[in-house]
Amino acid sequence: MNTSRVNTEELSTKDKRHTIHPWADLATASTKGDHIITRGEGCHVYDSDGKRYLDGIAGMWCVNIGYGNQEMAEVIAKQAEELVYYTPFGAMTNNLSAELGEVLAGLAPGDLNRVHFTTSGSGAVDSAVRFSHYYFSALGRPEKKHIISRTESYHGSSYLTASLSGKAVDRTYFHYMSDIVHHVTGPNPYRRDEGLSLTEYCDQLVDEFEKKILEIGPEKVACFIAEPIMGSGGVLVPPPGYHKAMKKVCEKYEILYILDEVVTGFGRLGHFFSAEPVWGIVPDIITTAKGITSGYQPMGAVIISDRLYDRISGSNAPETAYFTNGYTYSGHPVACAAALKNVEMMQRDNICEHVQDVGPYFIRQLKTLERHEIVGEIRGNHLMACVECNISGNKTAAEKKDMTAAQAVDQFCDQQGLIVRPYEALLILSPPLIIDKAGIDEMVSILDSSIEKATEALRSDGLIR
Repeated sequence: MNTSRVNTEELSTKDKRHTIHPWADLATASTKGDHIITRGEGCHVYDSDGKRYLDGIAGMWCVNIGYGNQEMAEVIAKQAEELVYYTPFGAMTNNLSAELGEVLAGLAPGDLNRVHFTTSGSGAVDSAVRFSHYYFSALGRPEKKHIISRTESYHGSSYLTASLSGKAVDRTYFHYMSDIVHHVTGPNPYRRDEGLSLTEYCDQLVDEFEKKILEIGPEKVACFIAEPIMGSGGVLVPPPGYHKAMKKVCEKYEILYILDEVVTGFGRLGHFFSAEPVWGIVPDIITTAKGITSGYQPMGAVIISDRLYDRISGSNAPETAYFTNGYTYSGHPVACAAALKNVEMMQRDNICEHVQDVGPYFIRQLKTLERHEIVGEIRGNHLMACVECNISGNKTAAEKKDMTAAQAVDQFCDQQGLIVRPYEALLILSPPLIIDKAGIDEMVSILDSSIEKATEALRSDGLIR
């Protein structure tokens, strides 16, 4: 493989000229340097100059079984030879889709046994909300269509899911739905009012939620959507009892509870789905993607309660019962083969149990970095964590200097061969689930060194004393 500097420059020129990246800064996209990743192996990736990086973000929360897995590659290649595609519309299906539906139903909690396949997390969330609308309309209640989401949430980048997402920094020059989409405060215990206990804080959030429902009118609210832990919003872990309390409010007003497990599903918190074992709830609908194939194929799914499906199907179906939602590549045979192999390997190799073992160690080791003066908080759950920089001393909101601190740490991590995900004053971490304690120690060591170097640079620039 040619990894010379000339090759990197040529690739970079082509990329800048022709590709519009997700979340690209259009002010600098045509001039800013690129990271061109060309190869991956285990927990590491390599750029076009051959530099090796420990991947601290598993691509984008998704490469759970690690890079370069030969078993997975062989299954994908074999399926592409056998049946690469056939339409999933109407009564058509393929053998892999049928098998995967049964497997997902077996992994999901409670009576969540109905699976609708998509091609992404955005598609899964979009479809979950559309199902909610279809469900209530089929029951003769079309006015029940409003959706409640949360600030700092992320649910996708389609028109609907971007409107559901609550990260203010992501709202730029696009248009967003505002007639039926509402937001309540997302849980961020680090920035709760001073003197407020976690229990009081939880009660405050739940009370705000119920007031919002009453303000809109319970007869108009179809669903509430929540990530178990808000991922790209900053790995925001809710206070104890939060999801149970929010679910109870939803049950009171017949509002569907959509748990967005696009990030947390498939082992990130030590379980295939975290809803019941971690949060003690069985939602009405679960959305999943990312880790479903460990990133080896694009895929998503919506898993729906039998109780809901049975009320609008069979003899209970409305006069015109077509569920006109889906995608050309729903239940794609190659993606299904990858997902089935992914589940098989995760179960065979005890990946969830491994995460349960190393996850607490990961958080404990990261917590040692709170001794640094530029670190405000380290938080997370198992292999999902965040370093929040705070040099301003402001606990209400991050300031520009806090963001500068995080950017400095990110740059030093990159120099030392660790990829993290910077966002405002945050450094987000979600390594492949196969990472071991030695890999965790390496991550923490690089972060430790990078924070020290960033602190020195910030002091030299007069941002801290």
